[in-house]
Amino acid sequence: MAKQVLIVEDDENIAELLRLHLRDEGYAIEHASDGDAGMRLVERGDWDALVLDLMLPGVDGLEICRHARSMARYTPIIITSARSSEVHRILGLELGADDYLAKPFSVLELVARVRALLRRADAMARRAKLDAGNLELGGLRIDPVAREVRLQDRAIDLTPREFDLLYFLARHPGKVFARLDLLNQVWGYWHDGYEHTVNTHINRLRTKIEEDPANPRQIVTVWGRGYKLTPATTRQERGA
Repeated sequence: MAKQVLIVEDDENIAELLRLHLRDEGYAIEHASDGDAGMRLVERGDWDALVLDLMLPGVDGLEICRHARSMARYTPIIITSARSSEVHRILGLELGADDYLAKPFSVLELVARVRALLRRADAMARRAKLDAGNLELGGLRIDPVAREVRLQDRAIDLTPREFDLLYFLARHPGKVFARLDLLNQVWGYWHDGYEHTVNTHINRLRTKIEEDPANPRQIVTVWGRGYKLTPATTRQERGA
């Protein structure tokens, strides 16, 4: 089946260009020209990628992004916007967007980024199936197939990106990763100024899994180098 891509864009000329180029890549495209229609389509929950403008009539793009990230299925999101300030870029990424392009942008570059995000999503799905085993460490139990985390048998509510970050660190216990390494491995890209979103996600994870987030014992900062998940009491259960 063709990958399903939703474009939420109120500029009809931009939307048509995106539609034509993405269809040429073999994707099935649907378009919403305002935020209200975009929100309704997002709620269907069967999209493989979302290209989302921030400045929309009705519901704005940030709210749509926030809602998409609250849903069970993970959908890669690229935000496009005339708001090119670093504040808006960081805000979009912290709400869970995978990438951000400021207008005016190259349509070919956007298509290339959609293609890269879809490849990454497919690779992560294959890797989860191959791993197909739960990880346990420090009272945490991580199920990569169901994408569920439990702490001392209590369910922990994580966003899709928080889960990806925790699972990546858990698969490499004790190894230190710089912020740029984590952007490449978990987000699938890096750009100057995006490292701040790693800090934000690390802090959110700590509030959810650490007994004392101000003095973390599992997600540890190695000053001047990056972050690591401590390997204490780590074991992997294959076939669990």
